[in-house]
Amino acid sequence: MSGQLGINPATGDFVPGAVTEQTEQVLQNIRAILTEAGLTLQNVIKTTVFLFDMADFAAMNTVYMQYFEEPYPARLAVAVKTLPKNALVEIEVIAAV
Repeated sequence: MSGQLGINPATGDFVPGAVTEQTEQVLQNIRAILTEAGLTLQNVIKTTVFLFDMADFAAMNTVYMQYFEEPYPARLAVAVKTLPKNALVEIEVIAAV
């Protein structure tokens, strides 16, 4: 799945708040897309997390850990100069049946 941002699909706007709130919305968006495909977060085998600021890793990770269970999917996390629409976090996933 291509990268998801912390955008509320009902409004088309970023959710209010910081990286914690955006991460929550990103993961809700990912879960909704997986559900439409007949999958769950347990089908995710790899994630890539793009952060505007690596100092936000701990806050993002706190939310992230609420969505995934052991065995956790492989994960790459990197800081990038700019994300689409000036997002604070973007997450892409690979899921398998």
